[in-house]
Amino acid sequence: MISDAALVYVILSITILLFVSDKLRLDLVALLALLALSLTGILTLSESLAGFSDPLVVMIAGLFVVAGAIFRTGLAERFGLVLGRIAGSRRSRMTAVVMLGTGLLSAFVSTTGTVALMLPVTASLARKARLSPSLLLLPMAIGALLGGMLTLIATPPNLIVSNQLAAAGYEPFAFFDFTPAGLLILTAGTAVMVLIGGRLIPARAPVELAVGTDSVSRRDIVSGHSVGRIVRLRVSAGSPLVGMSPAAASLGEKYGVNVIGIRRPRGRTGRMHRLSQTAEEPLCAGDELDVHEGGGDVDRLCATQSLQFVAERGESDAVLAEVLLTPRSRLIGQTLEESRFRSRYGVNVLSIRRLGEAVESALATTPLRFADTLLVAGSPRKIDLLRGEAGDFVVVSRTREATKQGPLSRRELLTLAIMLGMLALLTWEIVPPAIAVLLAAVSIVLTRCLDMTAAYREINWESVILIAAILPMATALQKTGGIDMIVNLLEPIGDAGPVAMLAALFLLTGVMSQFISNTATAALVAPIALSSALQMGVSPYPFMMTVAAAASTSFATPISTPATMLVLGPGSYRFSDYARVGVPLQFICGVLTVFLVPLLFPF
Repeated sequence: MISDAALVYVILSITILLFVSDKLRLDLVALLALLALSLTGILTLSESLAGFSDPLVVMIAGLFVVAGAIFRTGLAERFGLVLGRIAGSRRSRMTAVVMLGTGLLSAFVSTTGTVALMLPVTASLARKARLSPSLLLLPMAIGALLGGMLTLIATPPNLIVSNQLAAAGYEPFAFFDFTPAGLLILTAGTAVMVLIGGRLIPARAPVELAVGTDSVSRRDIVSGHSVGRIVRLRVSAGSPLVGMSPAAASLGEKYGVNVIGIRRPRGRTGRMHRLSQTAEEPLCAGDELDVHEGGGDVDRLCATQSLQFVAERGESDAVLAEVLLTPRSRLIGQTLEESRFRSRYGVNVLSIRRLGEAVESALATTPLRFADTLLVAGSPRKIDLLRGEAGDFVVVSRTREATKQGPLSRRELLTLAIMLGMLALLTWEIVPPAIAVLLAAVSIVLTRCLDMTAAYREINWESVILIAAILPMATALQKTGGIDMIVNLLEPIGDAGPVAMLAALFLLTGVMSQFISNTATAALVAPIALSSALQMGVSPYPFMMTVAAAASTSFATPISTPATMLVLGPGSYRFSDYARVGVPLQFICGVLTVFLVPLLFPF
């Protein structure tokens, strides 16, 4: 009969293969592993569900709420604009400012959220300096990942290794214990990218704007999209469309066109003005429609619906914008038709780019994926409203830019005060960390910086469930002796000394985190690191710090983290670009970690 330890290894191997295959969501894979451990009798019911009551899980959920308030109130956007003002126009200076600034921001909010905010800011800086966005976007994502080493709350792996220490009876890491090593590694990574980043990263994305331009032209924003012409048509008095809205008339389904703007004569002057609504607006005789042809049949539309051709429009009154789907977008897996995209958001999708290439299939029936870039058209107000849908979209660029100006609002001031209060509680350990974060999250809602519905939407439930469901795997390995077996396999490395073991742990964590979630990797490797330290009779702190540091260097592939995936399309990168930059940089970070960590946390 197969031993319990061998059974755990089988379940763990299948779990890792499912993680790598990306066939199922990460949280679903973790739940399947949890069920397998429970149904096989390896874990009791209380052991199987212990992760859901772990303070770590509550803490991570609360941090998502606090970070959401920072983004939704505009504080993060202001920070990005400040960076823009001091970045200058030289590539080396811009790289340094963007990487260090992004790293600082990601020390307090999620890495993915930081990249989502800084993506349009960084792209705008590149355009104004007439640099390819490719030269800055990947360094920005790397800066966000390296910034995960700056504080206890910067990234879940830091919290996981600290929690592992506490569970073993050791003093957990303090809030700023990560900062010295994190600052040195972030600074070194920035220096490498400043000095040789221009030679490692190809300028794949085109230079889009002249110096000093504050907005993106239509020609620039549609670059890389499969976009047809825009024509203006007039609705005749006898048209069957009079009294019907474009949505009710099903013009997209019947003729393959999109109405992206409606102009109507006003009063006695007859001057045309643009209507704020498009899809649901009943049409009147004399209306002028801006119609995006795409692959549709405008001639047949005019003939059957009594529309008069007015002109071909090089520019439309509609604002064009590129929006990127975030990892938590509710639209992932849905088609535009199923999500009622046009009715819900009041904008029209003109094109979809996926992994840098335009999608040629029917847009309405194409299931959307994470990191898809949608080219949308709509009124300025509707495009601005998309900015508020931060859980679903990142507005990468638009033809008319609106930025946060003026003094801090009441909600911004309250959010800033609550965040600083939370950091004070965490730094001086006045209350347990989970209570400090939960207190901040509740205060965010009570002060109406976020309502309860928005607070729940800000929580990345995939990450929360993933952590809660994968933690019992470490319990199963420990309970069945699986950890001891791995530690025994590493014993020859340990015989060479603790520094060699640090290098092995960094390599193991770094390689695993390129293919599966760095959160899951930390949860699996942390107990191995702890047991290795105990067997060698040395302090576990440098071992656990090394695991956390290695988990923050997962940038050698675009699929390693959502942060690296988000910049893939806007930067027009190829998979090989990540390895060209990430592998040597990860090696440098590994060498620094192995030699710096023992100085800060002696064996």
